[in-house]
Amino acid sequence: MEPTHAHGHADHAHAGTAHAGKHSFDTKAIWRTFWILLIITCLELVVGMFIAPQFPHSTKIWFNILYIIFTALKAFYIIAEFMHLKHEVKNLIMTIAVTALLFIWFIGAFLWDGNSYKNLRDTLDPQKRETQRDIPPAIQQGGDEQVK
Repeated sequence: MEPTHAHGHADHAHAGTAHAGKHSFDTKAIWRTFWILLIITCLELVVGMFIAPQFPHSTKIWFNILYIIFTALKAFYIIAEFMHLKHEVKNLIMTIAVTALLFIWFIGAFLWDGNSYKNLRDTLDPQKRETQRDIPPAIQQGGDEQVK
């Protein structure tokens, strides 16, 4: 009876260790992801609050690109760890990644095209040109008077 009890105790201890090992692996991955996301967020805040204001306004585009890179890194880690995408088959990962990149490209293309249309409409619209001829030149150039 004693060996069965010891064996049962050993099985119970082994099962607890296996469960604890698996649990600690998940916890380690979550904490690692937490620290990576925290570091990237702190870098964003330091750059945005202390470094970027020291540079002229003309360099704003470079800081915007840096923020986009930081945000993409955070999105990668969130998707990879919490949505378990890094453990999937490469074809599934590429399917999701390429679709997301095309979606971002579509947004950029539509914004670019819309801005081009707006500028073209403003320069070629005959009604807009007629109304601008009726406005005195001082007001067209940004004078203080308002059109009534």
